[in-house]
Amino acid sequence: MYHPYFRGKQFELLALRESAEVLAEASFVPIIEPVRESLNGLERALAAISQAGGRAIVIVNPRHGDHKEGGAIISSFLGENYGGNDAVSAGILLLASTSVDEANALISDHTDHNPVIVHSGFTAARDIGEFLRNHAIAATNVFSEDQASMLYRKHFEGRGRVLIRDGFEQRKNADYEPFEFFSDLHVTFRDLGMDGYGDFLTVGDRFTEGGGPAYAVAIHLTYIDPDNDEAMYVYHFKSDSNDTPTDPANKFAEALVKLIAKLDSPDSKLLETSAVAEFRRLHEAGHFPGLGYIKKLSMRHHIETLAAYHRSADA
Repeated sequence: MYHPYFRGKQFELLALRESAEVLAEASFVPIIEPVRESLNGLERALAAISQAGGRAIVIVNPRHGDHKEGGAIISSFLGENYGGNDAVSAGILLLASTSVDEANALISDHTDHNPVIVHSGFTAARDIGEFLRNHAIAATNVFSEDQASMLYRKHFEGRGRVLIRDGFEQRKNADYEPFEFFSDLHVTFRDLGMDGYGDFLTVGDRFTEGGGPAYAVAIHLTYIDPDNDEAMYVYHFKSDSNDTPTDPANKFAEALVKLIAKLDSPDSKLLETSAVAEFRRLHEAGHFPGLGYIKKLSMRHHIETLAAYHRSADA
């Protein structure tokens, strides 16, 4: 149903590990694009997901990071650790630069790994559709919405189809409005003929190796709005002292005060997730855990919010 798309940085993988039981219980299947040379963090995240009874998709030919020139080590890792195990599928990323021959070879090399095809800029939909039919390969197809048109997606009707939409618009932290629309895909994906949906959580699709000094600190938390057809929105709680990159701990404290005030207000629509409970503890302790930790909590909150929505909607 829901397929959160993670880039395999440290805190993304930690968010996955800590959310493993929530993901498994909700039948959510994360897509992981490894971007670091070492696969130790990925291995621990997949172990947690597998032990919880969940499933995951691992991109074997990443677009970004340390494996973008070749993912042979990822394929070997999957073969050695998850060969014949349906809990972990090989994700084949098809880009504008991917040739038909390259795409066919990638799919053929991973037929034993329950392949999932991620369409992100590739144009030869007819050729790949025919290849899958001719070789009786029952692959799920995941489409990046802004890089796979509706006409493109029609070539894969009758197969498992998932639509990924980037609901998080990345800006400088100081430039965010207090809240904005995130997505309604969790409500509408079936109306669009899809079997599932996904997003890039509260990180966004644009990949960066690392951020510079933080002039402003922002806490991004999503929520479902029952007064607006169950659409999802995102709050941006920002610091006030944004003129210099000094004292990130104080900037976090300023943003956290605003988050706690919203949580304690009668008009808050934020779900009291385990991540929110952790934000409350940080506020009480006056502790700054680091910017990566804050991002991890935001991702965990997003997953728990959607899990709660689907529990309620499916009840």
